[in-house]
Amino acid sequence: MIALSLAEIASVVGGQTYDIPDPGLQVTGPVVRDSREVESGSLFVAFVGERVDGHDYAEAVIEAGAAAVLASRPVGVPAIVVDDVQRALGALARHVVERLGATLVALTGSAGKTSTKDLIAQVLRSKAPTVFTPGSLNNEIGLPLTALSATEETKFLVLEMGARGIGHIRYLTELTPPRIGLVLNVGTAHIGEFGGREQIAQAKGELVESLPEDGAAILNADDPLVRAMASRTKARVLLFGESGEADVRAENVRLTESGQPSFSLRTPSGCSDVTMRLYGEHHVSNALAAAAVAHELGMSADEIARALSEAGSLSRWRMEVTERPDGVTVVNDAYNANPESMRAALRALAAMGTARQAQGGRTWAVLGQMAELGDEALAEHDAVGRLAVRLNVGKLVAVGGREASWLQLGAYNEGSWGEESVHVSDAQAAVDLLRSELRPGDVVLVKASRSVGLERVALALLADGTEGEVSAR
Repeated sequence: MIALSLAEIASVVGGQTYDIPDPGLQVTGPVVRDSREVESGSLFVAFVGERVDGHDYAEAVIEAGAAAVLASRPVGVPAIVVDDVQRALGALARHVVERLGATLVALTGSAGKTSTKDLIAQVLRSKAPTVFTPGSLNNEIGLPLTALSATEETKFLVLEMGARGIGHIRYLTELTPPRIGLVLNVGTAHIGEFGGREQIAQAKGELVESLPEDGAAILNADDPLVRAMASRTKARVLLFGESGEADVRAENVRLTESGQPSFSLRTPSGCSDVTMRLYGEHHVSNALAAAAVAHELGMSADEIARALSEAGSLSRWRMEVTERPDGVTVVNDAYNANPESMRAALRALAAMGTARQAQGGRTWAVLGQMAELGDEALAEHDAVGRLAVRLNVGKLVAVGGREASWLQLGAYNEGSWGEESVHVSDAQAAVDLLRSELRPGDVVLVKASRSVGLERVALALLADGTEGEVSAR
């Protein structure tokens, strides 16, 4: 964070200082909520959670070098006490962002937010110092913490914004007002909470409504609900996609034998070829979104293409590809899942398997529940099971309870009889099955919603071999 005195922080957040001998003492370290991350000069934010109360660690963090604690009650050590710690954190983030002068880029969408954010960050940091959301910390706590990690040297601040209801993104844009706003897509993720795709579009569009007249709204030309958001912003609109009407678009899209996308990138400033290190055709849209942001910030087509071709995956368990020494390839995409990302992952698996089939390799889809789909859950799980069959996935392993049975039912109704699909009770049962049947050349995709914890399958399979090399990192 930029250096601020405790007195200034107290003023910004409307707090009262307690046990602070020198109000002029500056916070020069990071702002953190985890006591294990405290460094000299840190500000520790004490949240009260369901199982842990951050106030209980106040004395320990001061001993570890923290300058003070941002708290909701006096804690017997230097502290700034406020009525609402979360709102105080947001106010501090807003103050720092206004002081910085960095260009703030915000993005949202139903699928692909984190992968696209990672691409944008890697492209922009090839041009200037860039700070971006780590992992998926895209809510009312993670977003201000990310903003507060910026320094005077930061030129670009890239923030992922998530939403679980109307008004959530509007609130986040008030904390960190963007100049560039990117909307990727409107899908079915969290549709059970929103109530429909139209409501999701309403929530996602709050991002472009927040943009200033001299800002830029970057919208997906291939998604009608996103493209319609052009009428909701006073900013200039830049379209990306494979549509011929897109300002930034991909031509001659193809997959390499290993399943990595290759295409010609066309921007208003020129055309250049891209071959990505990431896996799956769905990354083309993500790359185009990143390219549109980079173009808006003055990068040439050649600079953008070079950075996209060098970019890897920065967030764990997202199409993380590892080839074991015995020739089995494990694709750990188990961080999260929704219908759109599940379909994209299956298509990537099919592409990766094509090159291996000549050597006898098979494709395995180890899939679990897609959460928060509400009344659409049965139809969406059924559709994913059917797609696995249509893509000629060698074997579907559906893991878990009711939703997993729907996955298998979809595969069965599409013609997957015999042993082409199987339903197992839990992750350990899936591991036992795979250990008994995998052979060199096989490719195994592991994917489900985060709550399922299906990454345990991928990690167990990787632990069975010696150290492999992780691709696309």
